[in-house]
Formats: sequence, C-alpha cells, structure tokens
Amino acid sequence: MTTMGALSAYVVANQAIQTADILQLPPSNLRRELQHPPCRFHVKQPTHIFQILATHGRNQKPRMSAFAVPDENNKAEMGSSHDDPVLVLSKSKKSSKDPDVKVVASSSHSQANFCPNSEQTGSQGILDKLKAVHLHVLASEQWNASLLKLCHRNYLVSATNLVHYLALKCLDLEQLNEDLSSVGLLNLETVNSHILASLTAAIRLLETLKLNSLNTKENIGPRIDTQNRIDQLKNEKFTIHTLKKAFSDGELLLGPLQHDKTTHIMVTVGQEALGSETLITDLIKMGASIIRINCAHGNPSDWSEIIRRVKRSSQLLEKPCRILMDLAGPKLRTGKLKPGECVMKISPKKNATGNVYFPAQVWLCHKGAGPPPAHFTPDAVLFIDDQEFFSKINVGDTVRFHDIRGRKRMLKICRRLDVFSGTGYVAECSRTAYVESGTELYVKRKKLKFPIGKVVDVPSIEPFIRLRVGDLLIISRDCLCEQDELPGPTSSAPIIACSSGLLFDSVKPGDPIAFDDGKIWGVVQGTSISEIIVSITHAGPKGTKLGSEKSINIPESNIWFEGLTSKDLMDLDFVSANADMVGVSFVRDVRDIVVLCQEFEKRKVQNLGVVLKIETKSAFEKLPLLLLEAMKSSNPLGVMIARGDLAVECGWEKLADVQDEILSVCNAAHIPVIWATQVLESLVKSGVPTRAELTDVASGRRAGCIMLNKGKHIVEAVKFLDGILDGSSIKM
Repeated sequence: MTTMGALSAYVVANQAIQTADILQLPPSNLRRELQHPPCRFHVKQPTHIFQILATHGRNQKPRMSAFAVPDENNKAEMGSSHDDPVLVLSKSKKSSKDPDVKVVASSSHSQANFCPNSEQTGSQGILDKLKAVHLHVLASEQWNASLLKLCHRNYLVSATNLVHYLALKCLDLEQLNEDLSSVGLLNLETVNSHILASLTAAIRLLETLKLNSLNTKENIGPRIDTQNRIDQLKNEKFTIHTLKKAFSDGELLLGPLQHDKTTHIMVTVGQEALGSETLITDLIKMGASIIRINCAHGNPSDWSEIIRRVKRSSQLLEKPCRILMDLAGPKLRTGKLKPGECVMKISPKKNATGNVYFPAQVWLCHKGAGPPPAHFTPDAVLFIDDQEFFSKINVGDTVRFHDIRGRKRMLKICRRLDVFSGTGYVAECSRTAYVESGTELYVKRKKLKFPIGKVVDVPSIEPFIRLRVGDLLIISRDCLCEQDELPGPTSSAPIIACSSGLLFDSVKPGDPIAFDDGKIWGVVQGTSISEIIVSITHAGPKGTKLGSEKSINIPESNIWFEGLTSKDLMDLDFVSANADMVGVSFVRDVRDIVVLCQEFEKRKVQNLGVVLKIETKSAFEKLPLLLLEAMKSSNPLGVMIARGDLAVECGWEKLADVQDEILSVCNAAHIPVIWATQVLESLVKSGVPTRAELTDVASGRRAGCIMLNKGKHIVEAVKFLDGILDGSSIKM
C-alpha cells in the first residue's frame, strides 16, 4: 500500500470470466446493486462484474471509487462513483497492513446465480486475476488522461508508468504474487519501471502455456485484452525498453557514468575547498562526479571560485564533473552564536592512564605557504609571520614557546616537506599546549635564544551550547539578544536565536521540537511574542553541542512556509547561470513546483536540472503529485532523499520504509534518486567506517547517486566509496 492510499476498482468486462481464490463475498444486496453499476455506460448484454474491493472496519462495507468498461472499440474506459474523483486514486488513511482492512476479489453475473463456492485453480485462475489487474491498470490511465496530457513529451512515458504503478500498488497482490511464483513468472513487486509491459508479457506467456496444454483454440477462455491492444502496446511506448528510458533520464540529469561505475558520487564542499589548492582536484581524481554547493552558506564570490576550480580540475583530469547548488529554502535554523576565543589546542594521544603514546603532529609554515600536503593530516596547523623562518631552523631542532597558561612547551622538528605554494615543517608535541595569535617561538642554541617568529591567524573556536537532558533553552526572536538581558528564573538558561517569525507564530506549549537533524529533542514549555522556552528531553549522556546554523524541526506543528524565499530568488539568478542542477529545499506542495517553474520561465531556463529534496512528511505523502507537476516542464528531473530532516519529520522508526517507498515511486517514474545524509559519516569524520554504514552504502547502490558530506577524511571516503561502487566489485 503506497502513501496514495487504497483504491477500490470495479472492472466491467463484456465477456464472462471466472475468478479464482475468492477472499470474501459481498452481501447479496450488494451483488444486486453491482449488476447495474452507477456509471455512464449502459450494458445491454449479460456481463460479469469483476471487482477488487477495499473494505474498512468490522462492518466490511466496501466503497466504490472507480470502474472501467470496454467501449465499442474494446478499449477500457473509466467511470467514477460516489465522491472519489482523483488522481490518481482515492485516498484512505488505512494501510494494507491494517487488520481492519481486507481486500476483496469477487465476481458476479448480471443474469445468472453466483456460486460462492466456485473456485478455479491452475494457470487459468492466475490468468483471470492477471487480466483483471491489467484492466485495472489501463483504467487508471484512462481516468488520468487529462492529467497526463499536461506532461511534457519527454516525460509522458514515465508519467504514465507512474500512474500504472500507483494503481498496481493500491491492490493487495500478495496471493497473486505467490501464484505467479508457483508457475515461475514475475513478481509484481519488482516490475516498477515497466508495469504494463510486464503485465502484458505475463498474460501472453500464460495464454501460450494454456494453449500448449489444451492444444486447441476453442478451449481458451475469454480474453480481456484484445490482440490489437497488446500489439499496440508492443509497438508503442510501453515496452521493456522503458529501462533504457530510466537510464537516459538519469544520465541527462547526473551525467554519463565512467568505466564500470553504476552510481555517481556527489560531495558537498564549502569554505574548506577555498583553503586548499588540491582538495577539489583530489575529490575528482578519487571518483567524485558531482560537486554540491549549499547556498545556505557562503556567498556568490566563494561559489564562483569553487566552480572555477571544479571546471579547471575536470578539464585537467579529463573527468566530467557537474555542479549542484542547493537553494537554502525556508528551513528554520539556529542563529549565529557569539564567536569563541581564538585559541588552538594541541593534544597528543594518550592512553587510559593518561600517558602519551603518540605525540601530536603539527604543521609549521609561513602564512603564504598554504595547507599541508594531502597525504599528511596534522593535529594542528601553525602559521608563522616571519618569512625568514625556514632559514633559522633545521630538521632536528627543538622550537620552544610558552603557551597561554605560561607553561613551557616544545616542538621537535621531524621533517621538511615541499608543498604547492612553498615549504613547511612537520613537528611533534608531546604535551598538551594552548596556542594563540602572538605566541613567540624561539630556538635555544649554546644557551642563547634565537627568535624565529610569532604565531598568527589562529582561528576562533566554533561556538556552541552544550545541552543536557533537563536543561532549559531559550529561543529568541532577537538575533542580538544577550543572556544577561533576560532577568528571572530562566536568566541562567542558554539563549539561541531564530529570526523566523513563523516559528514563534506556530508552536504552542507541549509541541515537540528537534535540533540539528534530531540530535537534540525538547518540549515547548512556554511561548511569547519574542521567546520560546524549551525543556530538553533527549541529548547525549555527556550533553550534545548545539551550534550556529543548525536545523530546527517542529514535526507536529501546522507551520506553513513560502516555497521560495527572497534569498532563494536572488540565488536562483546565480545558480541558473553557473550550475548544472538546482536543489529545491523543503518542497511541501505542488504550489512550490508551480512557483519554481514560473521563475524558470522568467529567466528562460530550459536545461537546468531540478532536484526535489524530499525532507518533509508532506513532500513524501504528495511525491507522485510533485513528480507529475514537475514533469510538465522539460527540465531534467531528480529527487534527493534528504534523510536528516525526513527522519525527524516522519519518525526514526519509519525512515527505512519511507526511503524504500521513495525509491520505488521514482523508479516507476524513471526519475534518478540521490541518496543523502550521513553516508559513511564515521569514515568522513574519523577515518574509520562502521559496519552499519557499509550496509547503508550497499542499499544506496539502488539510487543513481550517493552523496557524501564534508569532513576531515573526505578524500579517503570518496576513494573508499568509489571502490565499493566499482562494477567489478559488485559482480564479485
């Protein structure tokens, strides 16, 4: 059962069919009503009514939503009854796993008594069921014909297959799948990308099987599908070649795959790419084929430099690499915190008893020399102001200094390395030290001190608030609000800002609230025009850090965002001129797609790829509608499963099912999927992957692209992932 709900389909055929494996029969009065279904067609000859019902509750009262009959040309048409005109299929809050929901398949004759105990086994019974499903799928296409006509011609085949998929998923096919497996045929759960072609092929195989067994045409049962319709499907659009359509759509958006690769690798980069001359080159060399820039961070000047480096490296390495730029969207985020002190801690590695077993590795160089080489990952980087620094020290010297606590510390020079923009030294420090800008370094020779320079440009510590269970947190509308400005019992509580008025207008006491993709949870205790007081209910055992620009989610609130913010519209000008794809954050409704397409028309954007980021419950529930709306445009289309916010919005326990359902829907629509959020996160940050991460990557191979976020070991992570995605590795 998909998120589109349950569909009750009544299929009326002008030929008699027999139905096998009747699960439950409707009451006799219902059978009498079904002899003359409330439709616009008048059946003048004896007919059988094949019905697939969804009954709700203990009274088992079925509700009719749609039905189909063959017209004078023997083509299925669609009618409706009662009040369920929709897409795609009528909605119901019940799922197929609900014990109060049963799927009913039955058959009644308009002019003959119905035998409740009649049952037919073998290939004929399976064939009858399969034909009924086939007509049901065709009926859904007819019912949505006006909607499909609005889709761009590039997407017409894919959109139609999506409608077929939704119609198929609304039926309980468990028993039919078992029957098909028993005769060695397909499982209907695995034919998402070519629904109608697979059904048609299965019907023809079963008919051939029956023909061979009976060896006479006269004994073949009545056929729901005419040969003309099957041949039309064969020569028209719905063939097994829809697999090629899915591949070409993915290539159109993400670019061609190199060598034996089966999945693209996308990497998020930011300011760290500007501080390294080789980072982007190394990423592309190791296997990255898409670079992602988040417009929530940085500015057009930074983005231009990153894009310039990507294009230069791509040309030099002769490896294609595309650019995806994510619009910031209307996402709620924590505000800027006051910058921390400009102090650097140098920490050697210690064992459980506190003894040093490996000294800290420190990179010493002149400010203009640039970062250390890619193969060396230091624990600290110290820039020296004196340009004659290298002429004053040698390998084996001991550089001395007093840290900010006044304690004597030493750096032993181990080796000299040449880098892209100069030369640097690798030093070892065996004791913990705290260094700030202005710290003087000197070398002691023959009991005399020889100054060699001062430390400069020590970065500030990233500010954060550490929150524990039971703590109170104040969210302030005023970005400049200081802690001591709030008297009273909450004056000692930490304060963080959020400038969006939507948050303060939407929450109420008792609402759950999450921070930083669900790492911290709390409950709203009180609200006012300018403040929200939150009691922390979930955090790490030693507390969890909450920093600037972290996400805020209120999953049970009715908050409503505008689709594109004013910042998004300004950024879209840059994105449309410089990127290959645009990521649309926090899509919630069809209206968001309509607004985006209008903005494309204003800018005359035709070839820019569009990636819908599915990160809200609303977007997940409306995914088929969002795709069909986006298919009205010719722009290449894709979907990103943004699992960070999606897990918070839909519930952690449901994430696995949600991401699988998104993959299935997009597969049916031939839309490429980007697998994102926390992929190989431990490897990226610490250099060692977890077993669960490896399993996650294996699941991600079903997508067209896997995305890695930035981290200390990102180059190694790309190389590792590229090895997993190698075609020969998968075959092994």
